[in-house]
Amino acid sequence: MEATSISSSRRDNGPLSDPVAESRRLIDVFTHKNVVARLLGGAAVYVQAPAGGPILAREVKDIDIATRRGARRAATEVLVAAGYVPDEMFNALHGARRLLFYDEANARKLDVFVGDFSMCHQVPIADRLEREPLTIPLAELLLTKLQIVELTERDQRDIYNLTYHHPVTNGDGSGIEANYIAEVCARDWGLWRTTKATLERCRSEIGEYGLDAGARERIGERLTQLSQRIEAEPKTGKWKLRNRVGDRIRWYDQPEEHPQQGR
Repeated sequence: MEATSISSSRRDNGPLSDPVAESRRLIDVFTHKNVVARLLGGAAVYVQAPAGGPILAREVKDIDIATRRGARRAATEVLVAAGYVPDEMFNALHGARRLLFYDEANARKLDVFVGDFSMCHQVPIADRLEREPLTIPLAELLLTKLQIVELTERDQRDIYNLTYHHPVTNGDGSGIEANYIAEVCARDWGLWRTTKATLERCRSEIGEYGLDAGARERIGERLTQLSQRIEAEPKTGKWKLRNRVGDRIRWYDQPEEHPQQGR
């Protein structure tokens, strides 16, 4: 999906009320300031959908952005200039890997993931940031959803949206690159374990979302393709050692809740 040019006057205005439009504005602001940043989360799923929106609509509440390691200061300067208020305490404690800001006019949070995406599992997102003009690559975007242990309806809708609108591919740089997802999971048993469970859950519950038979079939086939490709990938020695322990030791982190606005 191609980036849309945004006029200087719009770029310099404060945050927009629509989170998807605001997400596009922010990436334009970062680009104008020569700071590499890309969207993830629900706004990224909408940006990657066709013009009419994703097949399963859902509310986008907050904005998530990824940037490179070492870009903490530059990202902070861009966001403050764009009308955002930093959470000083959170950023002082976690700023090497994650930053938190508020759009007070629209009662909205903005997360910045620096280098890696770390929630239930760690997903590398910094190394391929410039492959897409607005969002992190589709493989990484889907992985940030598949790595969730306690899947919400919003996240499940995002998984269905991504797999409906984008083909599963194997190494040609387009669509959802199953080979990349498989390689990442082959290095991390915990991520593999959660990803497989999430794929199985999504396949089993696809009939609960009111989709027609054609959409259910397309999504189901692509989820199966992903699962099979993940299984076929040769696993690393580290993966095999962790596999011996299995579920006897917890394999995922329990991410802390964000500080609340009005803190």
